[in-house]
Amino acid sequence: MSYKEASVADLVLPADVSGTRRQAGKPPRTRSEKQSKSGDFNFRGRIIQTRCSQTGACNSISLWHFSYLGVGAGLCSPQNILAAAVFARKPHRGREKRNSGTSTCENYEGNSVDIQPACLGLYCGKTLLFKNGSTEIYGECGVCPRGQRTNAQKYCQPCTESPELYDWLYLGFMAMLPLVLHWFFIEWYSGKKSSSALFQHITALFECSMAAIITLLVSDPVGVLYIRSCRVLMLSDWYTMLYNPSPDYVTTVHCTHEAVYPLYTIVFIYYAFCLVFMMLLRPLLVKKIACGLGKSDRFKSIYAALYFFPILTVLQAVGGGLLYYAFPYIILVLSLVTLAVYMSASEIENCYDLLVRKKRLIVLFSHWLLHAYGIISISRVDKLEQDLPLLALVPTPALFYLFTAKFTEPSRILSEGANGH
Repeated sequence: MSYKEASVADLVLPADVSGTRRQAGKPPRTRSEKQSKSGDFNFRGRIIQTRCSQTGACNSISLWHFSYLGVGAGLCSPQNILAAAVFARKPHRGREKRNSGTSTCENYEGNSVDIQPACLGLYCGKTLLFKNGSTEIYGECGVCPRGQRTNAQKYCQPCTESPELYDWLYLGFMAMLPLVLHWFFIEWYSGKKSSSALFQHITALFECSMAAIITLLVSDPVGVLYIRSCRVLMLSDWYTMLYNPSPDYVTTVHCTHEAVYPLYTIVFIYYAFCLVFMMLLRPLLVKKIACGLGKSDRFKSIYAALYFFPILTVLQAVGGGLLYYAFPYIILVLSLVTLAVYMSASEIENCYDLLVRKKRLIVLFSHWLLHAYGIISISRVDKLEQDLPLLALVPTPALFYLFTAKFTEPSRILSEGANGH
């Protein structure tokens, strides 16, 4: 008779455990006798099964609420597999020895039987403790170390993959947010007669660029402009703290870790460097060159940054996963709205009005770059020959505005608004 699989339905409880198949007149064994024969005998609220090596001898290993226990020194037949299903409040600590990546044993006919230990929770995994050749020793189920995430077999594996194009585009979007906000508030508070706006724009670009470079250099691997990452599989990868298992509905097993390493934490590091560079460089620059501004207006763009950096930090902490999937559409919508507002506020009604000032052309080309960025992010350039023609749609919003501006007359709407009509 060959046993390919061992299920709970096939299990036969020994007489010394169940107490119903004991021979007449033979007293039950004591707890010490059970421990001496089976190794690690524990019935305090756990599901206990046998765990056997490839040699046929049973080894006692316990992991969480699915503890593996060898009964006697017999082979891996269903009669030698013990299962007792009850609840436990505390996990039983132990180790597992895995040969060549699988947990197997042999029954008395030499057939291989796979016995895989269960690991609770969606993001709980076993950490590698020791590796020697094909032998790997893993610890108990728990949180994976930083830079690792669980695989399908619930083992913690290092993040060794290179970020995809979409991942880099997401990081670029998060890097652009403080830069765009810097430019907006610099322009807002500089005034039309101030000659310091251009220098502040260049300084803000330098601050964000240096912060991005240093962030990449301090990330793993250190010293190179390259990062290793774990692939994002689903939205829940960003919120592992919401998936900590509670086996007995009382004790929570904490398995929170960065499953999307380093896409979540690298943004916080970048914002910290941006803030440091701004506080080191911007006040000195503004004090030297912002002569056209009053003393109370010189540092307002810096004060504004002290407000929006905490907001961006909270936004990344709470909505990082949502932003990861929605940022291409956010870019397109915001760029279209801001372009329409700017052209309307500047009373641009034809191509001549657009070409009069270089500043207007710079703003137009900047919005075109954002349009292209959003289109590439949505298409992900999976099929190059089909996705590249979509970039021809970049000038469409501006052309549509210029062709339809004569029907709306933005100058008349602005003048009526100023007169209170």
